[in-house]
Amino acid sequence: MLNFNKLQGESMENCSLDQWYDTAQTFEWNGHSIVYKEQQAEKEILLLIHGFPTASYDWWKIWKPLTERFSVIAPDMIGFGYSDKPYDFPYAIMKQADLILDLLKEKEIKAFHILAHDYGDTVAQEILARANENQNFIVKSTCLLNGGIFPEAHHPILIQKLLMSPIGFVLSRLLNQKKFEKSFSKIFGKHTQLTAGELSIYWQLVSRANGHRIAHKIIRYMRERVENRERWVRALQDYPNKLGLINGPEDPISGKVMVERFQEIISEENIWLLENIGHYPQVEDPKGTLESYFQFIDQ
Repeated sequence: MLNFNKLQGESMENCSLDQWYDTAQTFEWNGHSIVYKEQQAEKEILLLIHGFPTASYDWWKIWKPLTERFSVIAPDMIGFGYSDKPYDFPYAIMKQADLILDLLKEKEIKAFHILAHDYGDTVAQEILARANENQNFIVKSTCLLNGGIFPEAHHPILIQKLLMSPIGFVLSRLLNQKKFEKSFSKIFGKHTQLTAGELSIYWQLVSRANGHRIAHKIIRYMRERVENRERWVRALQDYPNKLGLINGPEDPISGKVMVERFQEIISEENIWLLENIGHYPQVEDPKGTLESYFQFIDQ
């Protein structure tokens, strides 16, 4: 059984980017280098899909307990983290789903669980749509953290709106650490704000290899959500296996309103709300996130 008191103490320790990526591996995909973390074991496989604008590093606080239960794999999608960030790449959710499924195929993984967050929720929805179309893999369970799974209930903050606008490419070039940290802090809970050191780490992730200069390209996923709403919502409605939602209701982007929409359209079951938590439950409340996820898995 997981010792949550021990975890609470461990979660206060820092994890540098060097420590996180020291054991990372690379996967060559369509001429690009994709970085991923993996902890193999003779256990069921759990795929972790990160959000925008960060990377697999988001999972570091819950990585060890997850690896005690699963064989875990967590890629940095193209354009994120330590993976390649080509400027002219056609960034799209469909492409990210291709990347992840090609990685799993390379590793001969045909059955897996999904735990996803934010942008990763949408990638997960596309993977589920393909699974529902009887492709040659099985998603055994899916649990989503805060994310825009219903575009009509998604409320982007100002910087996201500006990046989506005609001046988005200019804003990407002008984005700096101070501006990033100011905007990024707004999506965390009042009592779970990142430290200056943590904010600096996330800026390093985003800006590595000039990744901030493609933010206006990647953020087109918000438009894709609208264009593909029927397909991606239907993917959840038609999904035959266990589906859950863990949500930080203080999130201004996809908090309480997203939960209410989930209850209306999908289900009133398998929902966990983490009080006073914002957009990053796995970072702000790793103990609560793990406890909720393991309850979901064990039901």
